[in-house]
Amino acid sequence: MHLSRSVTAAGFWLGTAFPVVYLPVIVTGIDSASRLSLFVALLVVHALALVVGHDYPGSRSQ
Repeated sequence: MHLSRSVTAAGFWLGTAFPVVYLPVIVTGIDSASRLSLFVALLVVHALALVVGHDYPGSRSQ
């Protein structure tokens, strides 16, 4: 049970902070297939983090 809560918390905070990782990729430009693949991979990881962290109790307003 504790591991599940830890994974949910990590997913929530990763999903919250992950958009900062997009900035260097966007600033340097997506001018090749490898940069596009990197950007798509970042989007997939971000989406997975949001799915994993959506039940985090700290994310609910009271």
